[in-house]
Amino acid sequence: MLKPILLVEDNPHDLELTLIALEKSQLANEVIIARDGAEALDYLLCRGQYTQREAGNPAVVLLDLKLPKVDGLEVLKEIRNTPQLRSIPVVMLTSSKEEQDLLRSYELGVNAYVVKPVDFEEFVRAIADLGIFWAVLNEPPPGSYRYVRPPAL
Repeated sequence: MLKPILLVEDNPHDLELTLIALEKSQLANEVIIARDGAEALDYLLCRGQYTQREAGNPAVVLLDLKLPKVDGLEVLKEIRNTPQLRSIPVVMLTSSKEEQDLLRSYELGVNAYVVKPVDFEEFVRAIADLGIFWAVLNEPPPGSYRYVRPPAL
């Protein structure tokens, strides 16, 4: 069974371009869309509207940096601080070229930091390469697929 790709993007234009690029790469992975950091965390932690989703972590999280509610760095920090999520590859996919964003992302454990190309064809190529690498070629650690829900309080 193919693991989904979690795409966390609030900009409708960037979201559409990323979906087109992933489609052009012909990946068979389902793409789950979260439009803010809080929704992404709800998905990852199987809470809120995602309490009944099929258990399991995504193949990769494509994470925008500047997000409403909870920003990308906070989402990344939560992923790396949660044992069941820690091994998920996270790619910061952003328009920010600020050195502090880049440094902070790596300090928090991002796997890759990709600045969104302005040119559409470059963007499609970059997203296709990311999708193929993280969803197909990358070999995750053994046992990293299942997310076990914490016991109810």
